[in-house]
Formats: sequence, C-alpha cells, structure tokens
Amino acid sequence: MVKRTLDVAISGMALVALLPVLAVVAVTVRVAMGSPILFRQRRPGRLAKPFDLVKFRTMGDARGSDGTPAPDNARLTRLGRLLRRLSLDELPQFWNVLIGDMSLVGPRPLLMVYLPRYSKEQARRHEVKPGLTGWAQVNGRNSLSWEERFALDVWYVDHWSIGLDLRILCRTLLIVVRGRGVAQPGHSTMQEFEGDRG
Repeated sequence: MVKRTLDVAISGMALVALLPVLAVVAVTVRVAMGSPILFRQRRPGRLAKPFDLVKFRTMGDARGSDGTPAPDNARLTRLGRLLRRLSLDELPQFWNVLIGDMSLVGPRPLLMVYLPRYSKEQARRHEVKPGLTGWAQVNGRNSLSWEERFALDVWYVDHWSIGLDLRILCRTLLIVVRGRGVAQPGHSTMQEFEGDRG
C-alpha cells in the first residue's frame, strides 16, 4: 500500500511538473518524424499480465527492399538517439505508473515474446510490477548481459523495501544525467534475448 501510494503521488506530480517538457518533446517528435508521436507496445506486467506500455517514438519507418522494417539501428533517428540518451522517451511511462500498470521501481518490462524463453528463476522477475527504473538500471543498465540483468531483477524481488526503492530512485537521477549504459555496443538498446535453456 505504501509503495502504491508513493507511485501515485510521485508519478502524478511528475506528470504535472514535466508537462512543459512533455509538450516540447511531443511537438519535436511530430515535426521531425510525423505521427504517431507515441509508441505503444504490449508488455508483460505483474504475473506476466499484458499491458500497453507508452513511450515517445524514437524510430522512423525505414524498410528494406522486401518491405520489412529495417533493423533498429537503421530506424533509430538522430532525435531518437538524443531522447534515449536523456531518457526523455520514457517520460510517458509515468502514466503507466499512475494507472497502476507499472511501479516507479521494479524490473523493466521487456517483450511478450520473451516469456517462454525465461528459466523458472528468471521468470520470477514478474512477481512484482515492472518499473520505470530498477536495480539492474542503476547497476549497468543495458551494458549488462541478460544473465546479469535477470539476476539483479530477481535480487530486487527478494530484497524489496521502500528504502531500497528510494535509493534506486536517487541513483537513477545520476544515471540519467550521465547518460550511461543506454545501449550495448552495436545495438540500439540490447541484443535480442534468445533464451536460457540451461
């Protein structure tokens, strides 16, 4: 109950305080890349229940000769790279937190297609709500291997506390300012998780 109260209070205040920033980013995305301004995608929430995650759009519509979408690195625009480096593309997710799909702190929501690829231990990351930031994000972010990232996610599940959440939120501010760990070398974010069959 305390965690949910903090989620509602902080996300609500953030949406109000950041309204001018949200407006500027929205207009900039619209001018640079056209519509849609927001990117929506189904992601697994607590207990793997699907929800619609919202972000500012960072990729263009480039396609290969066969009509299929080009690789992420080819579609990620200059504006998109800037938004990702500053984490501005994530700001609409305060709405996901406000309505209860996400929490401020928790394992990051990944792709639905990954669900059957997790080991039993890795799947424990879904025992809590996904977060806008998390223990893995302040300990390497996307520069981590999948195994390291999932181990940190499960550690968070086992050691959660309000104090730990506040510590993670404070460290997140430093990570965002420094713009570290946004992507793995050679990838727009991270390489695809192929699964752990061990």
